[in-house]
Amino acid sequence: MQPHRIAVIAFDQISPFHLSVPCLVFSEEGSREQGYCVEVCAAEPGLLRTTAGFALQVDYGLEALEQAQTVIMPSWRHADEPPPAALLDALVAAHARGATLVGLCLGAYVLAATGLLDGRCATTHWASVEHFKTRFPSVEVNADVLYLDDHGLLTSAGTAAALDCCLYLLRKHWGAEIANRVARRLVMSPHRQGGQAQFIEQPVPANRRDTRLGELLDWTRATLHLPHTLDSLADKAMMSRRTFTRHFRLLTGTTVSGWLLTERLALSQRLLETTDHPIAAIASLAGFGSQVSLRQHFSKALGVSPMHYRQAFRGQA
Repeated sequence: MQPHRIAVIAFDQISPFHLSVPCLVFSEEGSREQGYCVEVCAAEPGLLRTTAGFALQVDYGLEALEQAQTVIMPSWRHADEPPPAALLDALVAAHARGATLVGLCLGAYVLAATGLLDGRCATTHWASVEHFKTRFPSVEVNADVLYLDDHGLLTSAGTAAALDCCLYLLRKHWGAEIANRVARRLVMSPHRQGGQAQFIEQPVPANRRDTRLGELLDWTRATLHLPHTLDSLADKAMMSRRTFTRHFRLLTGTTVSGWLLTERLALSQRLLETTDHPIAAIASLAGFGSQVSLRQHFSKALGVSPMHYRQAFRGQA
């Protein structure tokens, strides 16, 4: 099997955390087994200083992009600083060859500076969204998501959302089981859907009611085959419809229907990857009710039918 080469671009004054994210995700034991080869390359010559007070000696330059199937820009120095022309040219050339380009956090600025995001959807750190819109008015910016994939041009929100974006790529390449295994080794949530809000005002349970709601979410995940609704879950939580809706959004950053759909799709993916269950059985186990409903939701969310998803996954496994 030919290795899947990933070029991660470092630059002077890079944050070590931002650089470490793709290196960790794609160099973990579970990822290495899938044939990833991660090469950190320098956007500029010489020692690269970091924001943590130490410097990096990087062995590769931008020529590493010529062989890469995926190119990751883990951030950028400053939103107002134009990237060097050599870097932009190398990214455009990689994209023309068919490479996937990823801009994590402020790395979205670098992708936008190439012009490749014009007319496309993108996101970046929520604190920079308005500035990004001003700098790149031709890009359709969505501030309310963790990451976006617009036909091989990926962008993510800030900091920790970069982990979600990289796990999404891993899941896209090799399925949920491998991504979950790597997430467990990183001691993080195995799956946060890209459409989830960038930040939640109340991220941890603040009282007994929210603790009870967290337990309800665990129970619901284990019983997705049941016909859960907003009203049935509110009743089980012993809350009014209005109170339940408010606390649910505070805790999850999304709606009940959106959360249920995300969980059901994730379960469907796992079952398609790891079992030989008929599509109709998977539709029932995941709570879609019918094979037609599963196919409609699955195709809309993932751009491929359940049958073709299984075939593609089995073909590359």
